[in-house]
Amino acid sequence: MKVEWYVSLIQAAIVINLVMATFAYLTLAERKVMGRMQLRYGPNRAGPKGLLQPIADLVKLLHKESFYPTAAIDRLYLFAPFLAAFTALTTFSVIPFGPGWEIAGIYIPGQVADVDIALILVFAIGSVGVYGFIIGGWASDSKYALLGSMRTCAQLVSYEVSLALSVLGVVLMAGSLSLTEIVAAQEGPVWYAVPQFVGLVIFLFAGTAETARAPFDLPEAEQELVAGYHTEYGGMRFGLFTMSEYINLITLSGLCVTLFFGGWHGPGWDGPSWLGPLWFLLKLLILLYVFIWMRTTLPRLRYDQLMRFGWKVLLPIATLNAIVTAVLVVWL
Repeated sequence: MKVEWYVSLIQAAIVINLVMATFAYLTLAERKVMGRMQLRYGPNRAGPKGLLQPIADLVKLLHKESFYPTAAIDRLYLFAPFLAAFTALTTFSVIPFGPGWEIAGIYIPGQVADVDIALILVFAIGSVGVYGFIIGGWASDSKYALLGSMRTCAQLVSYEVSLALSVLGVVLMAGSLSLTEIVAAQEGPVWYAVPQFVGLVIFLFAGTAETARAPFDLPEAEQELVAGYHTEYGGMRFGLFTMSEYINLITLSGLCVTLFFGGWHGPGWDGPSWLGPLWFLLKLLILLYVFIWMRTTLPRLRYDQLMRFGWKVLLPIATLNAIVTAVLVVWL
């Protein structure tokens, strides 16, 4: 159905603000969960039970002095955090969160942009976003930032191959690169997480490395590189880098829900159409909790272990999974 331009504009504004709000309170939730797992309270001073902590963090970042190294490459140094934040927000636009609704004769789609090759678009925009982290580290004229950006480049290139191969089985089973059609193909009682369990595990490992989350947080290893590629950033520029990291995590979790857990479909029962976004949000929150749990409990790998695991373990298994899935799809 035809979507009016003003509907897309309003929907994009709403989705961006919801993703930003999710990012803000994800930082609070992560600190709270990590605190409980480590037998402490976590943030509990700003507002009732610490609920205003994200706002306090924002005010703090806005009031910090804006500075940069005298030897930094000015334009690239300033441009890098904006590129990382822009690409992170853009990627979420193609993820379907509902079946679509018709209100007062106006059709409202269940995603901001329905693209036939949405999965390729997600990987393409994600690849562009990597330049923000690489340029930021290089333009800072700091050895720690440069090492962090080099690690980012090597790690993301290494694990993006496995990440792409892990979703190939889903594409072959659904017969489409459209995320909307992939969700529609999982309308039955069995989601792709069951037949593509190997692909799901690879996706979670490779996705964790793509977002530089523990135990794959080598680009920002505080004990080795101070803060990695954003060592020389402060104030809202640092905040933009942090925002892009968390929004990439939210997008990755949303993509995992879409590809492997039925998207906005419920477990065997969808219910009314307005329940679709709630099912999607519930699955999204569960996956985000898993990522926080992993960060709290797993130790960081050494860099040689990181590279060995990506090239010698994940890549062969992902390739084999794609080949077996292709043979079964053709055979059956």
